[in-house]
Amino acid sequence: MKPSKHRLGWIGTGRMGSALLTRLLDAGCDVAVYNRTRVKAEPFARLGAQLVERPADLADRDIVFTSVAASQDFADVTTGRDGVLAGGGPVPGVVIDSSTVSMEASQKVRAKAEELGTALLAAPVSGNPKVARAGRLSIAVSGPREAFETSLPYLQLLGATVAYVGEGERARLVKICHNLVLGVVTQIMAETTVLAERGGVSRADYLEFLNGSVMGSTFTRYKTPAFVNLDFTPTFTGRLLRKDFELGLEAARKLDVPMPVSALVHQIVMNLIGNELGDVDFASLLQLEAWGAHLNLLPENRKVSDGLEDSPPPHATDEQSKDASRASKHA
Repeated sequence: MKPSKHRLGWIGTGRMGSALLTRLLDAGCDVAVYNRTRVKAEPFARLGAQLVERPADLADRDIVFTSVAASQDFADVTTGRDGVLAGGGPVPGVVIDSSTVSMEASQKVRAKAEELGTALLAAPVSGNPKVARAGRLSIAVSGPREAFETSLPYLQLLGATVAYVGEGERARLVKICHNLVLGVVTQIMAETTVLAERGGVSRADYLEFLNGSVMGSTFTRYKTPAFVNLDFTPTFTGRLLRKDFELGLEAARKLDVPMPVSALVHQIVMNLIGNELGDVDFASLLQLEAWGAHLNLLPENRKVSDGLEDSPPPHATDEQSKDASRASKHA
């Protein structure tokens, strides 16, 4: 896709923000960038980005993306004193937030945006930086439909699928529900993998069967190398997973939805953190399960696919297919 006339702004160059921003710059988009720690944004100047000193310096941009760590960070960069929605001057037509923040925090920012004439799109993503670089992210979007249609070409540059799920904060709820599934599936993968190994089956062999069955998925394939070779380099930590479980359980209480399985896995994640595994990848649920079974795990040192390099994403554009091919060559 050729970039259109819109001038874009980007706030947040953490691991995910950097991967997404790079995709926009590689596509030739006009992007100005702010990051709280400027030195972390400087590499993007070499890719064509203009760097600014404050979020407010992006207020004259047409569309501004935010990718930050937590609800308070989102409030600070939007409605804070130097935020892009601080007021007193121009404001962007659309703000698109790809962070995982609470619905309450987002509603407050949405109210301020509406006062100023800015449309807020909640657009949390499913995946991690490696998935983003491969063009395999899924994005749920909610907010004004007209703003979604305007922003869709840029959202399609960021992910393989973009689902509009309605007005308001519905995308936030979709992402929270998604991450509850993430934790529950990882826990049952850990339990069954330990059970198989206790019975004499290698982790690689069990997961090869699982991934080839109707129960296999992009996610189970992606987590297979970590399970087989015990590489718990963080892509998403146990502490972050706990935050999302607590957001999900809070939403369930407000909506009167019983969540017995999620509540149990939340306690297991708390146990993970209590056993000093909260700052590594949440695939370490496998290690916690093995400890409970008094099973000594050892790396199997087998080369197994994470599934990302095997094929382009479903419904990929030509550009995304090329990205997947490049990812395969450099994996």
